[in-house]
Amino acid sequence: MITFDDVKKNPAINVYITRADETLKVLGFTEHSFAHVAKVSTVAAKILKQLGYSEREIELAKIAGYMHDIGNLVNRVDHSQSGAVMAFRILDNMGMDPEDIAAIVSAIGNHDEGVGVPVNAIAAALILADKSDVRRSRVRNNDETTFDIHDRVNYSVITSELIVEKEKGIIRLKLRTDTAYGSVMDYFEIFLERMILCRKAAEKLGLSFKLDINGQQLM
Repeated sequence: MITFDDVKKNPAINVYITRADETLKVLGFTEHSFAHVAKVSTVAAKILKQLGYSEREIELAKIAGYMHDIGNLVNRVDHSQSGAVMAFRILDNMGMDPEDIAAIVSAIGNHDEGVGVPVNAIAAALILADKSDVRRSRVRNNDETTFDIHDRVNYSVITSELIVEKEKGIIRLKLRTDTAYGSVMDYFEIFLERMILCRKAAEKLGLSFKLDINGQQLM
């Protein structure tokens, strides 16, 4: 049985993560390297664990989180689909069970806004983990005077926490932001599609999605 540790130690996967992030750096995107995929992997698994999913589903969520952005190596456009195809080939060659491959590939292929749909619990957890990773340290531009709206919004986020309140049937994204860099309206201007996808993902897990920014509930 292929495990998360097997995937994390796979040299090819790690090369693709590195090179995909280098591509995004050239295009001016925020960090999508090991810090991002490790966090997404951990949070996706934590969501399913807190909701009582099986150990195997938790493991598959970790794997999907780790591999979800490799498609950026091909192109930022449709990177979820190209990443899913890449993941299929890699995991198949590693000898993973087809049922497990199917769950991971469908999650990766559906993780991005615009085309993504939380088709299963793994996909839902991946979406929530990925879209909640907004933080200052992902901004690569060191010149604040040249920040675009994406730089400003990400840089404005001082802390970000995704909290499962199982008893209340809620999953809550709590952000603390410095409005000197980005307003709440700026956040919604660039992340509205993401938040709608998070709401759908939460519903797939039987939860309601709530967004709190600086103590104010906005969704």
